[in-house]
Amino acid sequence: MSRMIFVNLPTADLAKADAFYEGLGFTKNEMFSDSNATSWMISDTITVMVLHRDFFASFLIDGDTPTVGSGTREVLNALSADSRSEVDDFVAKAVAGGGAVYREASEPFEGMYQAAVKDPDGHVWEIAWMSQEAMQNEA
Repeated sequence: MSRMIFVNLPTADLAKADAFYEGLGFTKNEMFSDSNATSWMISDTITVMVLHRDFFASFLIDGDTPTVGSGTREVLNALSADSRSEVDDFVAKAVAGGGAVYREASEPFEGMYQAAVKDPDGHVWEIAWMSQEAMQNEA
C-alpha cells in the first residue's frame, strides 16, 4: 500500500468549507463524512479531512486548541499543477468557492509559476507548476 497523507483542518463552518473544497473539484468521500467532518479526496494518496472545530479539538492533548482564522501560519499546504493554466484555474475555483487569494500568481524564477489561496477558515493552499526543463537547467 502506498503511503498516504491526511491533512486535518479545523473549520468554524463545515458547510462553507465543503463548498470551497467541492468547488476545487475534489471528491467527497461519503464513507468518512458526517455532521462533524467531511473527507475530500485530492488524489488516491492525499485526503483533506475538514473537521468542525469542536470535533477537531477532541483529538488534541496537552492543552492544545484548534486555530481557525487567526492569521498565524504553522503550515502551508502545497500542491503541484500540470500547467500554468491549471494554477490560474485553481485560484479562480478557490475564489468562486468562497476562498480568497493569499498570494497572487507569480513566476519567482523562470520555469516556476505559483499562487496561493486561503480557504474560508484561512488555511493556505499553494499551487505551483514547474517546468522540468527549467529545473534541469537550474541544477
